[in-house]
Amino acid sequence: MKDIVNTKWSRRGAVGALFGSALSAEALRAAPIQPKDPLKVTKLETFLVKPRWVFLRIHTNAGITGLGEPLLEGRALTIQAAIKEIEPYLIGKDPRPVQHHWQAIYRHAFYRGGPILTSALSGIDQALWDIKGKALGVPVYELLGGPTRNRIRVYAHASAGNPEGIRSALAQGFTAFKTGPARNRKYPHYVETPAEVKYAAERFAEFRKLVGDKVDIGVDFHGAVSPAHAKVLIKALEPYNPMFIEEPCQAQNHDVMAEIARSTFLPIATGERVFTKWGFREVLEKKAATILQPDLCHAGGISEVRNIAAMAEAYYAAIAPHNPMGPISLASGVQLAASIPNFLIQEQVTLGEGYIKQPFKVREGYLDLPTGPGLGIELDENALADKIGHDWKNTESYDEDDGSVMDW
Repeated sequence: MKDIVNTKWSRRGAVGALFGSALSAEALRAAPIQPKDPLKVTKLETFLVKPRWVFLRIHTNAGITGLGEPLLEGRALTIQAAIKEIEPYLIGKDPRPVQHHWQAIYRHAFYRGGPILTSALSGIDQALWDIKGKALGVPVYELLGGPTRNRIRVYAHASAGNPEGIRSALAQGFTAFKTGPARNRKYPHYVETPAEVKYAAERFAEFRKLVGDKVDIGVDFHGAVSPAHAKVLIKALEPYNPMFIEEPCQAQNHDVMAEIARSTFLPIATGERVFTKWGFREVLEKKAATILQPDLCHAGGISEVRNIAAMAEAYYAAIAPHNPMGPISLASGVQLAASIPNFLIQEQVTLGEGYIKQPFKVREGYLDLPTGPGLGIELDENALADKIGHDWKNTESYDEDDGSVMDW
């Protein structure tokens, strides 16, 4: 079999014209795969990973594999089935024309969009970009035009009720947080009492006092607050200058969210339950939010979120990718953040300890730009051995007073 790893680059000029200055001559000479060398998808492998994730590995005949995270929370088996249904399309095909495969998988489904198709497609897209970067020996952001910044800001999750956790995150290097509105009740009523509003404001004031004015704090309403209560709650939080208010109400009605946005000077953020450029077009046109939070595991992967970011730039909107998922999702978000001009901040819940061989590290609130090829990460198979498999399900939430169904 031809040794494709040690093959010298023979079409440097042609490929240089294709990718421009993003790839140096030295990088092109070191690339493992020549453009004309055969590279074919041989298998799509998915596995459940604790606490609630789905990891995807796409195999090729050259031994290069790509990683993706096609998660749909609470529907892991559904996503595995969706990947299996898409697999026959990719088997035997060259993985490198990523945009072509995105179009084929999305448009040939006939029933386009929705969380199942776009989540499966998102993970596949991440993995194909990982393969392409590895084949050329460069990070994905180099294939997207090169870096627009040299480090990526991230935030941690915390609550005012856990001051030790906040201090620990500050010591770790975080300079930004996200929290939820504090409440005495587990789930909010449609209209809350003045006492509940006061409680939420006082707990946020404690958070602000603890971290000071040089630290950013976003507040996630999680779409579980009614529009009527959201306006009252936002007004009570305004004196403490949250970085943003996330999902102040359910995301399906952008007109209502736009009305909330007009009622406050605080930035409104949304996007974790919005899919593809077509979904975000409406958010932008209706001015429902100025901070978009597309999820690279749901909204269409690296390819589509880059399109969303370009569209948002024309509306002077920023991108803060949603990511309560695993290290592959974080790695994909970092590659995207490195390549767009209107990036704001990246969400994370794990830096990869116990999952990848070289976990990310926070320095002064930022992650260093990765330099490895593709997504720049490698799974730690030994550490993962005791994390394979889960049966995680979405929370079943009910009102503690009358038993009615509640958002969580």
